[in-house]
Amino acid sequence: MFENYKVYETTLAGRPLKLETGMMAGLANAAVMAKYGDTCVLCTVTASAKPREGVDFFPLSVDYEEKMYSVGRIPGSFTRREGKASDKAVLASRCIDRPIRPLFPKDMRNDCSVVATVMSVDPDCSPEVAAAIGVSTAIAISDIPWAGPISSVNVGLVDGEIVINPTLEQREKTDLTLTVSSTADLVAMIEAGGNEIPDDLMFDCIMAGHEVNKEVVKFINGIVAEIGKEKFEFQSNDPDPEIMAEIEEFCIEDVKKALDTDDKLVRDAALLPIYNAVHEKFDERFEGNEAKLDEIMYLVQKHVVRAWLKDEKKRVDGRGIDEIRPLDAKVDLLPRVHGSGMFTRGQTQVLSIATLAPVSEAQKLDGLDEEVSKRYIHHYNFPSYSVGETKPSRGPGRREIGHGALAEKALVPVIPSVDEFPYAIRVVSEVLSSNGSTSQGSICGSTLALMAAGVPIKAPVAGISCGLITGDDGVYGDFMTMVDIQGLEDFYGDMDFKVAGTHKGITAIQMDLKVHGLTPAIIKEAFQKTNKARMHILDEVMLKCIPEYRAELSPYAPKMLTTAINPEKIGDVIGKQGKVIQSIQEQCECTINIEEDGRVFVSGLDIEKAKQAIGIVELIANDPEIGAIYSGKVTRLMTFGAFVEIAPGKEGLVHISKLDVKRVEKVEDVVAVGDQVIVKVTEIDDQGRINLSRRDALVEVNGAVVEEGADEEAPRKPRKNFKKRDK
Repeated sequence: MFENYKVYETTLAGRPLKLETGMMAGLANAAVMAKYGDTCVLCTVTASAKPREGVDFFPLSVDYEEKMYSVGRIPGSFTRREGKASDKAVLASRCIDRPIRPLFPKDMRNDCSVVATVMSVDPDCSPEVAAAIGVSTAIAISDIPWAGPISSVNVGLVDGEIVINPTLEQREKTDLTLTVSSTADLVAMIEAGGNEIPDDLMFDCIMAGHEVNKEVVKFINGIVAEIGKEKFEFQSNDPDPEIMAEIEEFCIEDVKKALDTDDKLVRDAALLPIYNAVHEKFDERFEGNEAKLDEIMYLVQKHVVRAWLKDEKKRVDGRGIDEIRPLDAKVDLLPRVHGSGMFTRGQTQVLSIATLAPVSEAQKLDGLDEEVSKRYIHHYNFPSYSVGETKPSRGPGRREIGHGALAEKALVPVIPSVDEFPYAIRVVSEVLSSNGSTSQGSICGSTLALMAAGVPIKAPVAGISCGLITGDDGVYGDFMTMVDIQGLEDFYGDMDFKVAGTHKGITAIQMDLKVHGLTPAIIKEAFQKTNKARMHILDEVMLKCIPEYRAELSPYAPKMLTTAINPEKIGDVIGKQGKVIQSIQEQCECTINIEEDGRVFVSGLDIEKAKQAIGIVELIANDPEIGAIYSGKVTRLMTFGAFVEIAPGKEGLVHISKLDVKRVEKVEDVVAVGDQVIVKVTEIDDQGRINLSRRDALVEVNGAVVEEGADEEAPRKPRKNFKKRDK
């Protein structure tokens, strides 16, 4: 039945890698079951027979689908089935999409769908790596035109050693999380997060991943040589060269004048009449396909911008090749939030807002890996007004999720541990104006917001991007890079190489390409330029705005205290049906969260009340200290004294002789049930009974003086109508 079934085996980072074809998904253009260890990912690719009408781009979709059965769990949703892709699944999709997209023909308009379905997960063998290799193999053996294959690996840095595809244990202690994708010769994609990795070491890690990828690509090429299908012919969408030349001659000088400005609004306004003139002159020749003219106009602008950069070393806004646009940084723009910072670079402007909350508000995760929550959350919003367009908001798309994750990755290495700063932290970056590199602007703005909020970050982080223009001979020949690319340079250029980091090293990288890949020389030059620019942004702009994080939190931020108790005492602190902990929270106007290991987090706007709550919790979990003074509530009155509750479940007796600094006739003369009094612990007997003294507390706290005869107990009057009880 499965006469075409084949299995191809190799070893990757010491673990078996199997690529199986011919058994599953036979109606797709191609399907591969990628097995890495016990991780299994079904990778399929399909393409439409005809091109899609009316589009000026290659319609490729890439989906990475997480199935909870792959880790033996039922989804936690109400419907108990997988729903919207998680952020991690979206990020995995983007890491597959970015290296494969430039390898498709730019003039093809046939719909293409790539789906990687994770069916089994071995924690030591990354499903993302298996998916990327499986997808690459599926496209390569299919009949869909493509210039691959590619390979992807993860690179870690464990105890100073470079590790390819680190295991679960190694991932828990790695200083670097790096994904490298490569063709047979070039680095096609880089995605990294690291603990301030020096540029040279980061380069070495990338090259180590690249060398392994080249071996995997060789393995895939062997499969293609054996079972690869002949690529189908497609209808090219490239414009007729003669018509292209005619339109270019008609409008190129006007286009040059329109593009020669640093103001996006001025440029757009100047281009509009040129578009109208081109349509007026050429619409008849493109009847029914007028959109083709807009595509030609795009190519004309692309030609102008690239020629300026490559041949004249001229940038659209007149800057030098390595000159950064005007910069500005501000903090405290929003009075009631916990921290705010705005970063402006040219016409790119991002406002970031930091919010502090109890650790219990950390985000819970329901994914395929071992991470169940995260306490630092970064969200990025890109409203249509930021680019002068009109479009309703419909929630974050893949781009927004990707940019938010990049900023989060850049800042996580400098966020203090929960023991140092017991808060959950959320930062939201609102893009107010966009003309290139908003993701890096959000990293800078978020650093400002965190410092303004009083978060004791280990070091400030800044981000910058580097662009690339290649010649007709591609990346192997003459190329040029430029720092701080704006929108047009990103749109018409070949690369957006984003690097974020501190003075010490790199914390995040994301690389988007329109060419097949980069040579080591290009990567090295990009590192050199982004490093220099990053230092300038940190020293000359951000640290001049706010030199260090605030010593105090905003008055509107919750004040957080933490302590640790014996885990066996957690039940005593919570109490039956939660009554004890609820009582403490109500009394101290705070929120208390207790972890299974006995860590206690108390948050409230009033620091003194938070301290009071900590004291009560510690008192419940530990025996009262002899000589310590507590505030307690009078619960019962007796003729010989009053009982005072110094903590829920902790009650002691204040003898009548210890109630006041003067002689007391009746207990009722001094205290009543419900009174809040200060008392000192004077004794704890062998049975755990607590003796208290209000008099000693008044002397120690208020400096009261004990009157003569205060220790003498008042004589008790005999009861009237006393009858001797029968024996």
